[in-house]
Amino acid sequence: MAKQDRAVRTREQLIRSAAEAFDRSGFALSSLAGISTGAGVSSGALHFHFSSKRELGEAVEAAAARTLHEITAPCPPGHPAPLRLLVDTSHLLAQHLTQDVVLRAGFGLGSDATWPQGAKLWLGWRSWVSATLAVAREEGDLAADVPADAVVSAVTAAVAGSEILGRADAEWSSCRAVTQFWSLMLPRLAVRRGETGLTVPVSNSPATLRP
Repeated sequence: MAKQDRAVRTREQLIRSAAEAFDRSGFALSSLAGISTGAGVSSGALHFHFSSKRELGEAVEAAAARTLHEITAPCPPGHPAPLRLLVDTSHLLAQHLTQDVVLRAGFGLGSDATWPQGAKLWLGWRSWVSATLAVAREEGDLAADVPADAVVSAVTAAVAGSEILGRADAEWSSCRAVTQFWSLMLPRLAVRRGETGLTVPVSNSPATLRP
C-alpha cells in the first residue's frame, strides 16, 4: 500500500510540475527534463508514469477538467437563485484560476497553438453559463429584454480576460475584475434585483458558493 501511495504522489507531483512548466513557458518550450526536476524525481520515474510530454499534457487537462466539473455542478431546474449561483461560481472559478496552477494550465493549453489536441475548457465554462442562464430565464430571474447569448459571451470573456490580464498586472486580479464586471452587469440582467437581494460580493474570496 505504501508503494502504491508513493506512486500516486509521484504522479501528482509530475502533473503539477508539468502544469507549472506549461503555465510558465507554454507546451512547446517545456522539457521533460525540467518537469522531472521540478517534481523532484528522476527521468526514469517520469517515463514510468508518462510515455511522452503529450501524455503529460493530457493528464494536466484531465485534472483541470475534473476541477472545473467540481466548480460547475449543473444548475437544476427550479433552482431558487440561478443568477446568484452564476455570480458566485464565476468568482469561484476566477479564484481557482489564480490559485490552482493545474487548472490554469489546463485552460491555457486550450489556447496554446503548439498543443495538438486542446480540450478547450473555456467551452465547458461557456456551456455551463448558458445552461444556468436558461434556468434563470425559466425562473423569471433574467430580465425579459436581455439576450442570453450576449450574456453568455460577456461572462465567458470577463472571466477569461481577467485571468489573462492578471498574469501581467496585479491590478487586473481575476476576482477583483469579476466583481467589477458583475457590479456593472447585474442591474441590467436581474429582475427585481432589490427584492431578491441579489448583490455582488465585496470579498475577492466568496465564502458561500451555492445556496
